Amino acid sequence: MSVIVCRKEQVKHPYFIDTLGVFVYTSQELCYAIYNHPILAMDGFMSRNLIDFIRDELGMGFAALKMERWMKSGENQDELIFLFLQEAEYYSSAEISRLRQKVAALRKLHPLEYAKRKADYLVEFKQYGRAIAGYEKILESPLTEKADEAFVGKVWNNLGVCFARIFQFDKAADAYDKAYSKLKDVNILERIYHLTRLKPDISLKERYQSIVSDQMKEAWDKDFEQAQDDAARSEKLEKLNEMFKKDPVKRMEGARQVLESWKQEYRGMA
Repeated sequence: MSVIVCRKEQVKHPYFIDTLGVFVYTSQELCYAIYNHPILAMDGFMSRNLIDFIRDELGMGFAALKMERWMKSGENQDELIFLFLQEAEYYSSAEISRLRQKVAALRKLHPLEYAKRKADYLVEFKQYGRAIAGYEKILESPLTEKADEAFVGKVWNNLGVCFARIFQFDKAADAYDKAYSKLKDVNILERIYHLTRLKPDISLKERYQSIVSDQMKEAWDKDFEQAQDDAARSEKLEKLNEMFKKDPVKRMEGARQVLESWKQEYRGMA
């Protein structure tokens, strides 16, 4: 995510937006995050902790007071977003009006479609744990029983993607299997096949054997090997390789720091 910094306010304790994985130091940065990611700024984003930050760190006491009163009123909580943007005066009235329209359009979506949109958005920011919770909630909803088969299949597919990205390959294979039963998309079988390469105790189910030809497997193997080659040349591994060329002390310390950063990134995903 890119954040525009216009002026540095005297913030002692920046506010961490966990869904985006960024700290904000100014009212402008907070405005930017809200305006460009409205679906993540809905449903509880405007919390009491954030209002405290707006009052105590950003020095916007009047705005915080208005927001606190509105929160206690029990009225439409989306209005908290616009109260803050208006007081911050970073976006014009016309821009705020356009955002109102976007938020209103999101609210008009079917509850399941809205939930999927939000989970899909979390995937974009590698918030896989939250996205998984979102997809599973959709699948557990009584409304899903009457949902379109294609919609349910896409939810299962995206759930599989999330599990694969946090290395829970068995759960990923199960989710992909359910996705294929709804969508009959051969690309899903390719994903399952790739999982068999990553975890040999996973195998293509017998009912897929007549669908997946040797030619398809050969093509998928080439794609898999190409992906491995690309990963081997990734920036992170290049950085680690460079460190191994340095003297032993710096090399081990550098490697430790890189590995620790990877661990932190993985924790954020899960």
